[in-house]
Amino acid sequence: MPANLKPGATIGILGGGQLGRMLALAAARLGLRCHIYSPEKDSCAFEVVKASTCATYDDERALMRFAAAVDVVTYEFENVPAKTAALLSRRKAVLPDPKVLEITQDRLIEKNFIAELGIATAPYAAVHSASQLAAAIETVGLPAVLKTRQFGYDGKGQATIGKASDPAAAWRKLRNVPCILEGFIGFEREVSLVAARGGDGKVECFDVTENEHRDHILKISRVPAKVPAPLAAEAQRTATRIAKAFDYVGVLAVEMFVVKRGRIRTLLVNEIAPRVHNSGHWTIDGATVSQFEQHIRAVAGWPLAKPLRLGRVEMTNLIGPEVNEAAAWLTVPGASLHLYGKGEPRAGRKMGHVTRVWPAR
Repeated sequence: MPANLKPGATIGILGGGQLGRMLALAAARLGLRCHIYSPEKDSCAFEVVKASTCATYDDERALMRFAAAVDVVTYEFENVPAKTAALLSRRKAVLPDPKVLEITQDRLIEKNFIAELGIATAPYAAVHSASQLAAAIETVGLPAVLKTRQFGYDGKGQATIGKASDPAAAWRKLRNVPCILEGFIGFEREVSLVAARGGDGKVECFDVTENEHRDHILKISRVPAKVPAPLAAEAQRTATRIAKAFDYVGVLAVEMFVVKRGRIRTLLVNEIAPRVHNSGHWTIDGATVSQFEQHIRAVAGWPLAKPLRLGRVEMTNLIGPEVNEAAAWLTVPGASLHLYGKGEPRAGRKMGHVTRVWPAR
């Protein structure tokens, strides 16, 4: 853990998408500079920083130059190669710890990590062969979701297997790579909890967020989620336990299902995102501190803020060509428009978001 950074210090960010862009903007408010490292020439985060490196994640010379130019390193998304983060950690502190990436980049290892903490998940089983898939179905049951162990997000790398489906076809669709089979959960709603943990071990949680997905992509987040207070408290305890078990420094999000059995509602953890998260974008306009500022504070060794929600909040993603109608939001009372400066609005591409806040009375 580095000493507290002074204003004017430089934070290196691996990844140049919208999350890196918003981290850099949050750092600028605090008088901290950012240096973005990304392999994509059109990375939208490049536009908001003075220093940037465009190179592959296995370019050791470029990585060493990057490390020499920054005071601490963090990352905007979990698919940065763990080897890259580990290499940089020999020169500069990398936060969160690269070991977190090794766990969360593999769905099976992540699920085992959660289960070992005594936290409930959907039933699951490893699938490395066609025969193992048949055994997994016997264990987990159908319907179920077959997911690649690595490199899956926004519905990518997944195939649903129903009772009338051909499991072998789903296995072929995912190119016979190592997978995990997860039992299908009939959930009441999907929620997430964004939490920050500082180097001193202090944890601050944002309010539980209720999420609505369309075509496997987050479309709308609403805060506060429609869950009873005891369940919201349980979500905070769960995220805190995970952050402490990781010895985490920074912001993470825990995605969960609310499951109703009779009159009792419980939580099942779906995934951990070791980074700032789309479902936390509402915090920029809807809370006294954003998830992005909290992350910058944590990796800079600064105290975390106590987040206070400013009212009822709704965040809507602008996906693909929806960005062409973004101007309509400029006259909506209580709405704040955020555009990411990306190029072509392809289908499924997150181009921006809108946050609406209804102040508490």
